[in-house]
Amino acid sequence: MIRSEYLPNLAQLEKAAAIVYEAMPPTPQYNWPLLSRGFAVEIWVKHENHLPTGAFKVRGGLVYLDALRREQPSLMGVITATRGNHGQSIAFAAARLGFKAVVVVPHGNSREKNTAIRALGADLVEEGHDYQSAREYAIARATAEGLHMIQSWHPHLVRGVATYGLEWLRAVPDLDTVYVPIGMGSGVCGVIAARDALGAGTRVVGVVAEGGAGVCALVREGRGRHDRAGGEHR
Repeated sequence: MIRSEYLPNLAQLEKAAAIVYEAMPPTPQYNWPLLSRGFAVEIWVKHENHLPTGAFKVRGGLVYLDALRREQPSLMGVITATRGNHGQSIAFAAARLGFKAVVVVPHGNSREKNTAIRALGADLVEEGHDYQSAREYAIARATAEGLHMIQSWHPHLVRGVATYGLEWLRAVPDLDTVYVPIGMGSGVCGVIAARDALGAGTRVVGVVAEGGAGVCALVREGRGRHDRAGGEHR
């Protein structure tokens, strides 16, 4: 079960959406006839790849850093660890809000992701052989340099990414089932938050790679019918 204090209400989601829309417009959602025919079910795809970083996480970065600026107006810099999309999100938002951003990635990380993070204005540091070691380095550096450490999952991040669920369920209010890929869990938690805030009956299904570790303890399955499906394009 998701703890209730992590779930934003509709008014909070509306405020988060206003912050996001200062930087970018809502993304489109399309019904894909060929997919629908192939699976014998009406399928809608939410195109978060139309965002500046190509992924939904930028919404969370904008809302998180907006809240941080209000709570700690004298703070100069933030640091985070990532394998890609989360780091781009923080770099993008930090540049808009005037924060110094340090993004730590493990050695061997995607060159394309690293290049994108640098292009967005962050200081990129390669440290460690995996995400966990990069995260531990980031935490230590945050303490040493007085930087704010941004974790990969936080209620403010969920509030931001929930805005795509809010857009989607308002645009296609009769979706029966939404399938959401799970990495660290902010996306699926955001869709659940939007579903509950709108009082919709949509069933939310989190999807992980077979044999992969997820954050399923954070997720509860949604409610709804089974004759339609929604999907997210990452």
